[in-house]
Amino acid sequence: MSDLLTLVLVLLSVLALLGVAVIGFAMWRYRIPPRGLIAMIGALVYLASPVDVLPEVMLGPFGLLDDAGAVTAAAVFVYKLVTVERRLEDAGMRGRRRPDLLE
Repeated sequence: MSDLLTLVLVLLSVLALLGVAVIGFAMWRYRIPPRGLIAMIGALVYLASPVDVLPEVMLGPFGLLDDAGAVTAAAVFVYKLVTVERRLEDAGMRGRRRPDLLE
């Protein structure tokens, strides 16, 4: 294997491990629901994927806009999930459970 290919694979592995560590910390710290985990992993996969809507090779720096959009959309989605979960907990409700009708 060439040295350049080895370097690229090592850098991608480090990036993936860093992404998983950040996602794990965020889930633990902010109690993010599983839907948020799926959104964060999807954004991470899109960032690492060579397939892009706007390719960087042809558009240069403007090709990074779709990557930034995917990360921003996932971050906004997770932020809204965490905000709603906290409001439900502050109101005395836990999760998506329906309140008992006899109480």
